[in-house]
Parts: sequence; structure tokens; C-alpha cells
Amino acid sequence: MSPVLTLLRELVALPSVNPAFTSADDPLSGEARVAERLMDLAHCSGLDAELQPVLPGRSNLIIRLTPRGRVRQRILLAPHLDTVTLHDLDQLRPVLRNGRLYGRGSCDTKGSVASMFQALRTLAARPPRSRPASTEIVFAGLIDEESGQSGSRALVRSKFKAQLAIVGEPTRLKVITAHKGDIWLALQTKGRAAHGSTPELGKNAITQMAKVIEVLEGDYAALLKRKRHPVLGCATLNIGTIQGGRQPNIVPNLCEMRVDRRTLPGETHSSVVRELRALLRRRGCDITLRDWKGVPSSPLETDERLPLVQSLLALAKQDRPMGVNYFSDAGVLSTGGIPSVVFGPGDIAQAHTSDEWVSVKQVESATDLLVRFLGDQA
Repeated sequence: MSPVLTLLRELVALPSVNPAFTSADDPLSGEARVAERLMDLAHCSGLDAELQPVLPGRSNLIIRLTPRGRVRQRILLAPHLDTVTLHDLDQLRPVLRNGRLYGRGSCDTKGSVASMFQALRTLAARPPRSRPASTEIVFAGLIDEESGQSGSRALVRSKFKAQLAIVGEPTRLKVITAHKGDIWLALQTKGRAAHGSTPELGKNAITQMAKVIEVLEGDYAALLKRKRHPVLGCATLNIGTIQGGRQPNIVPNLCEMRVDRRTLPGETHSSVVRELRALLRRRGCDITLRDWKGVPSSPLETDERLPLVQSLLALAKQDRPMGVNYFSDAGVLSTGGIPSVVFGPGDIAQAHTSDEWVSVKQVESATDLLVRFLGDQA
């Protein structure tokens, strides 16, 4: 069994469920077990490692391979350590079958964690003269990607800078230079309560929301289809939840709907809110609108002409940039001034599933590619 596969099996067996999906005192909650194990292995490899406190009891893991000479550039390897919740405890028992490693987080993103960490260990094991002479390589095991991206946001706030960040996500070993952003909005209509036997005396908030839905599914959907990006396609909106009323014999005085709006490069939170409010106002819909997620999830668009990106694309044998619909820490890091791409083993179709798995061959290939890419740096 290869070293990276041995490491991946160990990581899958260590629970790191994001506390947003469980409770803080749940024994399966938090990234600390994974971070502590990687820190021990880093110290055994002679690497500098430290914890960067982010939230109570939760810290990013920062590991550095620093060159002997002056640092002229920095490359960041940035997978996340947290996973979504478990379907059952069997997901903590890694199973190797038919070239696949099954288990929670194997695809999203402990496969990337293992590949990136093993690549760093491989370089650290080389004689000093065989390592990059002026490039510092930093591994940042980030917390909370599956919820509020607190880990990447804290790294940006710390003024960390790099010439390139490679964010670990399942991309089937493709280099991703663009992805959509994400805004969660709450739309609320207000009415006037009345007895169900005399509805004409009230004002039905649910009926008003039905008009809002008609506008969103009609005029607004058509508007979004005209917003196209050469790599990402169209902007989208999904109506995720709706709640209104208390019981059948009361005219509801309040209705709230929550929507997921995927944004394209060039769109901002404020521009989307202005656009929605203006359209609904023109269609006679009286609503209040607020951001209920509370943190911006910006889209990603990195210039593929950057030399480091070109080098990575060449090693991946990829002749054009690619994009994905999902959001990642790369959007946060890019907004913070760090050119970022997304890369890693696995397919997003397997992420978060009850039988989550990652291709062993892809995990090993990702490790080899990263060793070559990092080893080629001056």
C-alpha cells in the first residue's frame, strides 16, 4: 500500500464532522483529531507546524517547508479538514474495494488532504539542495469550509500572502480557474391576520409570496439565462424553503422564503440584491429581503495566463481553463488577494453521499503531480 493511501485510510477513520451539522459536545465533532495527527506527522518529517486559532476549540493547521535562502515566492496548499455529517458510523471505517477508498470525507476532501500533505512530506525528505531554493510551500488544513468558511477567512485576515493557492476539492485532477459564488437570501412578505371564516378581512402573506415565486420562476429566470460566463454558464436561483402561517383557520400574516443564488464573476452581493428588489418592485411585489447566511461567498476567476497556473495546467495536460458550479475556499482566498485554483482527486458527484468514495489511482496521481509541480519551483 502506498504511503498516501495509508495516510488517507487513517484520516478517514478520524471523525471531523463540522459542528454546524452536529453539536459542539458531540464526540465526532470538530477537526482537531485530524489536525493533531497531521501535526505529529509533520514534526516527524522535520516540518514546522503550528495551529492558528479560528473558533473556540477549532484551529487551522499551518505547516511550512521553508527554503534555505531568501523566500521569493510562496505556494499555498489549502484543503479543508471538516466533513459533513455521517449517515452512519460505518463511514468511519475506510473500505478499499475495486480501486476505490470508501468512507466519509474520502472524496471531500481528505483525498486532497492526503495528497497535498504527502507531497509536502516527499519534498521534505529530499536533501536540502534538491528542494525548491527560494519557494516556501505552506500547507493550510482549513476548518469550516462546509459551513461558513471561517478557516479561509481567518487566513485572509491574518494578511497571509502567496503567489498561488491550490485549494483541495474533488475536480477529477482538472485545474479549475473559475467557480460560482453563493448568496443565501430570505424574502419575506407581510399580511394581516384574520379569522379563516372571513378571509376578506385579512391580507394573505402566502398569496403574496405566490406572486413573488411567479416572478422568480418567470421573468427573473429568463434574466439569469442571459447572464452567461464563458466557462461557468448561467447564473441560477433555487427556491429552497418556504414557511408561512400557523394553522388553517387563520389568514397568515407572515411568509418567508429562502433562496440560493449562484453568482458569476463580476456580480456582487449588493448588485444581486439591487437587481432583485428592483424587479420585484416593478412587478408590484411588496417584500423585505435580507442576507441570512451572513458571509459573502464570492465567485472565483483566476487568470490562467499566470506563469504558475500555466505550469500546473501543463502538468495536468490541460489545454484550457475549466470551471465548476460549486463554491469553495478558493473564492475567499482569491478575494483576499491570493490567486487561487481548485484541484484534487475525486468527483464532486461522490461528495456528501452515503457511499462516498475516491479513486485510489487519482489520489496517487494527484500526489505525483504536486510533487513534480512543487519540485520544479526555484
